[in-house]
Amino acid sequence: MLRYLTIPVTPFAQNCSIVWCDATKKAAVIDPGGDLPKIEAAVRDLGLQLEQIWLTHAHIDHAGGTADLSRRHGLPIVGPHPGDQFWIDGLAEQGRMFGFPQVEKFAPTRWLQDGDTVQVGACKLTVRHCPGHTPGHVVFHSAEAKRAFVGDVLFNGSIGRTDFPGGNHGQLIASIRERLWPMGDDTVFIPGHGPESTFGEERRHNPFVRGG
Repeated sequence: MLRYLTIPVTPFAQNCSIVWCDATKKAAVIDPGGDLPKIEAAVRDLGLQLEQIWLTHAHIDHAGGTADLSRRHGLPIVGPHPGDQFWIDGLAEQGRMFGFPQVEKFAPTRWLQDGDTVQVGACKLTVRHCPGHTPGHVVFHSAEAKRAFVGDVLFNGSIGRTDFPGGNHGQLIASIRERLWPMGDDTVFIPGHGPESTFGEERRHNPFVRGG
């Protein structure tokens, strides 16, 4: 069974999620944007074996701690999609702009494409490429657990910004309607910021993507 714990990190209160297989205690960290001691303490407290880093996209609040965490624990970096290479290349500049200390770029161990899978212990998740907020944004979906880790594609009552370089509003709406809604109304999603919701709730009531 897939389990997870979401920890807000960085001044942007970005939802970093620790996901793990309950049977094996093997774990991955999704979007370690910063505050690494807080993330590492949670992994220790849960008695988990941290094995991977998964990235939804390469904005500083989601990826700022990636290089450091990977180096400290020898972890492979999985994701995002190659469309975010330019955001990775600019991480140091993003760090200077927003006051993040010692932010480094990195080379993903494995880029992700739409339809790929990632696995932690016995738990397998499907990758969906959902561009719009960034060109290389991906989402991790567990059909078994009815959970999706959607980064900054969709929020409780809102959607991701598209005014950053590489953003595209039409793409974002299409990603939500064509890639997220088919996961099912009862699927709970963990956004990049703020509280969880379900796809059904957002499909019916989110003013930015109601219907579709």
